[in-house]
Amino acid sequence: MNEEIAYSLINAELQRLRKLPYSELAALIGKQPETKEAVGEDGKVYQLETMAFWDSKTGKDVRLMVAADDGGSRACHPVTRDFIMRPDGTFIGESADTC
Repeated sequence: MNEEIAYSLINAELQRLRKLPYSELAALIGKQPETKEAVGEDGKVYQLETMAFWDSKTGKDVRLMVAADDGGSRACHPVTRDFIMRPDGTFIGESADTC
């Protein structure tokens, strides 16, 4: 899997999600992860999975995580990035996991 391309696809999805209001992001908590496919610049199909959950306390900060893999060996350990939104709509950093 080309991690640079995977992160590019993740970043595009995170940008889309960052435009949503807190109320819409909080409404995603407890629902099945959203899964979609996207074609990378390398022509490979990547699976993107978006998950939402409370970061620490219920009703407070929402964490949105997007994971990507190409169905190969990284399917069990996809690359991820996330962001946290506070109830007032402000953001608390972002992180990446490339394990």
